[in-house]
Amino acid sequence: MGLMLEQVDKLVGREIHLKEIQLEFATGSRNVILGRTLAGKTSLLRIITGLDKPTRGRIMVDGQDVTGTTVRKRSVAMVYQQFINYPSLTVFDNIASPLKLAGIPKSDIDHKVRRTAAMLRIDNLLDRLPSELSGGQQQRTAIARALVKESQLLLLDEPLVNLDYKLREELRVELQQIFEQRAAIVVYTTTEPAEALMLGGHIVVMDEGRILQSGPTAQVYHKPATTRVAEIFSDPPINFIPGKVHNGQAWLGKHIRLPLGGHITGLPEGEYAFGVRCNHLFAAPSTPADIEIRAVVELSEINGSETFIHVAYGDHKLVVQNDGVHQLKIGREIPIYVNPCHFFVYDAAGRLAAAPDRACSV
Repeated sequence: MGLMLEQVDKLVGREIHLKEIQLEFATGSRNVILGRTLAGKTSLLRIITGLDKPTRGRIMVDGQDVTGTTVRKRSVAMVYQQFINYPSLTVFDNIASPLKLAGIPKSDIDHKVRRTAAMLRIDNLLDRLPSELSGGQQQRTAIARALVKESQLLLLDEPLVNLDYKLREELRVELQQIFEQRAAIVVYTTTEPAEALMLGGHIVVMDEGRILQSGPTAQVYHKPATTRVAEIFSDPPINFIPGKVHNGQAWLGKHIRLPLGGHITGLPEGEYAFGVRCNHLFAAPSTPADIEIRAVVELSEINGSETFIHVAYGDHKLVVQNDGVHQLKIGREIPIYVNPCHFFVYDAAGRLAAAPDRACSV
């Protein structure tokens, strides 16, 4: 099955929900739609399923126009953010419901339900009602109901967002294994760059209803085409410091000289934005090539075994990811360090001018 969206727009009143969406998904592919809230991810999935119709454009499946075809006539299954299960049905009957609607024989239903439930580790819960399940078990049930149909197209709209951290980690691993076993086109939406990287495959970065960049996930991560893509595909968002190249010298901010070597060799003169992800800013130097930036602490945000140090460098806000738990006094000036090999460089129009070598940007 091949799926193609041709110049799809979706308008609601005067609001643009989707604009000029041109996408193609290959049979058996794993695809991640990454974007912040209101980027258009759910609107896109609803168009693909047939729940909504585009204002303009076509949806093609294996070369056939299915734009006006209802969701019931499409081989599609969808998992939502919320735990959508039938409250009066047992787990078994919830999972079996699409098979019963399709008129599948009872013996086949029993086999398919039990096999799918075992895959998601809820085969011991088949006699329970949804109210007797934890949140993670309810979402596993909803996922099982989507998987049991063995549809050609499987859509998951931020399916793990309402689960706690441990459950999210468990299900991410399990879902990757499940996706690898299926021939369906998988389309998975998320707001989390780390989740997108973990799922891999092909990525589509969206913002305000438009596609900013698409391609193999690792390739887009290592070469975000614009400053906006770099911001969306970094958590916390990538740090930017203005700079310039003049008379064969590169300057970061007002006073920091940056050697014009490595991947930034040969940059033309002009104004640039130098971007660096928070995990490549350090509280202590690690190599002789590191440059020092003097910054003022604004907040220490402890997150498990690491601390995000929010600092100000002049008028610019930066975030440093530091291993361990650190309490730093607000207003204190501290040095932070970065190796020049980690800088992304964007021109005055926000387009990528230079990206770190893959070995350096890990």
